[in-house]
Amino acid sequence: MATRSTPRGDRVLSAVDPEATARAYVDMWNDREYAAIPQLVADTFVMYDPAAPAKGVAGPKGEVHGRDGLRQFMEVISTAFPDFEITVLDMVSGEDIVMYEVRLTMTHDGPLGGLPPTGREVQIRGVSILHLDAGIIREHRFHTNMNEVAPQLGLTFPQLLGQLPKLLIGKVRLSIS
Repeated sequence: MATRSTPRGDRVLSAVDPEATARAYVDMWNDREYAAIPQLVADTFVMYDPAAPAKGVAGPKGEVHGRDGLRQFMEVISTAFPDFEITVLDMVSGEDIVMYEVRLTMTHDGPLGGLPPTGREVQIRGVSILHLDAGIIREHRFHTNMNEVAPQLGLTFPQLLGQLPKLLIGKVRLSIS
């Protein structure tokens, strides 16, 4: 959490800089800096993300609940996409809200649910909305078109036909390990 000092008469007021908090949150994701979670998000943190799975992450499908849930979700993403990176394209903020447009780039090099790695690169754009309370993120809403992911992974018909041998071999390897 970042602060900025604002002079006011003969005293200095310390206010939280919402954009600096948002950038620290993005850096936490990019650097897989799990230790930063307690400083950046509230105990009651909720993330709404269409990629959040129903199993293995605290919260129902499409939601991530709490600090532990956020760590679990970050681990799911970084296992499936070890090179996952967020690039902020534009950012606007208010006193307790930050909105930013992002480009996510990643290569599917690890298991994702029951899906073995495809080795294919994915790029999607989306918008994140962070709601803050006293400089701590209490809610993160991520909006994107998830329909763009399957074709990039080669998981649509007829692309899937070419991927079947690789996917079957990967599935067998996952079941053995």
